[in-house]
Amino acid sequence: MVDAALAPFCRAIAARDAAAALRLATPALARARVGSGDTWLPELGHHVYVGDTALHMAAAGYAADVARALIAAGADVAARNRRGAAPLHYAADGQPGSPTWNPVAQAEAVAVLIEAGADPNAVDNSGVTALHRAVRTRCAAAVAALLDGGADPERPNRNGTTPLLLATRTTGRGGSGSPAARAQQREIIRLLAPDSAQEMPPAYS
Repeated sequence: MVDAALAPFCRAIAARDAAAALRLATPALARARVGSGDTWLPELGHHVYVGDTALHMAAAGYAADVARALIAAGADVAARNRRGAAPLHYAADGQPGSPTWNPVAQAEAVAVLIEAGADPNAVDNSGVTALHRAVRTRCAAAVAALLDGGADPERPNRNGTTPLLLATRTTGRGGSGSPAARAQQREIIRLLAPDSAQEMPPAYS
């Protein structure tokens, strides 16, 4: 269950009601954190974890204008939840073809966070960067925005997997084998390794 201070804001983000979210983007909200209990927000297609902030939720909803307002109100772009994920990790998540996926808005949210000082190579507790997450969830626009913002395509996670290697493997992520995800995958491979992209079989997922 989301904390009372953050619940109305989370509902506004999940409803894609930017006007309502902006009205709630006060300095107090910008500093608030989820204090207890992890939960799943189906409308947003994302989990909420202990330690998450309003900026995490704005990032997950690709709400760039709301993220800007929260940052102006004092939100910490480097805030980590209990799993070590920063808002930029959330902005990198997505599911191509799903009702909540918006690659243009996603790329803008990534850019806003990096412009505000988010580290494009920050890792979570598993050594995973936002670029790893964008590749795993097959979000090419987020991959492009992260690369433009200085993300390292050769940085391995804790298991030694680089974003390019992850791009050519089955990720285990639900929906990653859909036609939309496979099209995104081919674009991601082109972005990460343009010289070898044509050698990659299109059936990889």
